[in-house]
Amino acid sequence: MRSKQYGPDLTPPWKRRTPAPEVTAERDLVVEEAATGFCGAVVRCEKTAEGLTVTLEDRFGKRRAFPMVPRGFLLDGRPVTLVRPAGPAAPKGPGRTASGSIAVPGARARVARESRIYVEGRHDAELVERVWGDDLRIEGVVVEYLEGIDDLPAIVADFAPGDARRLGVLVDHLLPGTKEHRIAQQVTGDAVLVAGHPFIDIWQAVKPASVGIAGWPDVPYEEDWKQGICRRLGWPVDTPAAWKRILASVNSYKDLEPALLGRVEELIDFVTVAG
Repeated sequence: MRSKQYGPDLTPPWKRRTPAPEVTAERDLVVEEAATGFCGAVVRCEKTAEGLTVTLEDRFGKRRAFPMVPRGFLLDGRPVTLVRPAGPAAPKGPGRTASGSIAVPGARARVARESRIYVEGRHDAELVERVWGDDLRIEGVVVEYLEGIDDLPAIVADFAPGDARRLGVLVDHLLPGTKEHRIAQQVTGDAVLVAGHPFIDIWQAVKPASVGIAGWPDVPYEEDWKQGICRRLGWPVDTPAAWKRILASVNSYKDLEPALLGRVEELIDFVTVAG
C-alpha cells in the first residue's frame, strides 16, 4: 500500500537529494572541486571527448581540468552544478580558423594537390590537423606522417619532387649537428623544404600553460622521453592517454609555441606556390 505523501517515489522527503543550483562558469569565478578540494578561478570551459570540462587556476598559477558533473563544485561552501556560459554573439566581422586565418564559410575542400607535407609521426599530424585543418582543406594540401625520418632520403627520391610537385617536411629537434640536421641537408632542394622546430617532441610545442602545467620537465637522454614526462608530471604512464590530454588543451594557434607556428606556415606557403 503506497502512501499518498510519497506518491510514486517511496523515498522519504528527508532522504531525497535536492538538486544543486546551476551556476554559469564565468571566467574568474572562484570555486572548489568537491572531490579533490582543488580551489581556483575558472579560466576555460570546453567540450572534449569525455564531455564538458572546466579548467581552474589556483593562486600559484597551477591549472587543472575537471568534468562539469552535477554537484561537482562548491561555491561559498555549498554544492553547485557548473554550466557552460552561453556562446558569444555572432561576430560582426569575418570569422577566423584555429590558425588565425580568415574563415571561408561554406567553402568546399579543394581537390588535393600533388604537393605534400610530411611530418614525423601521428601526433604531429593530429596537431597540424587540429590547428591548420581548415586551411589545408581549402588549399588542397594533404599531410602524411612518416614514423621517423631515418629513411627520408629514400622517401624523397620515391616521391620524385618537381616544380608542380613540391614536398615540405616538418622535423622535430632540427638543430645544427644533430642527426636530423644531417638528414635534412641531404634532401633539401628547390622542390623540397625541410623545416624544423627545436623541441625534442611535438608535445613540447604546446604551451605549458595551455596544458595546465608550469613547464615541460627535463628527462635524461637514456630514458624514454614521453614516459619520463608522464612520471614527472604525476600522470599515468600511458602515452596515448597523455597525448589525448595534451591535444584536448589546444584550441587555436595561441596554444602553440611560435617556433612551431612559423615553420608550419612556411611549409604551407612553400607547397602551395606551384600551380
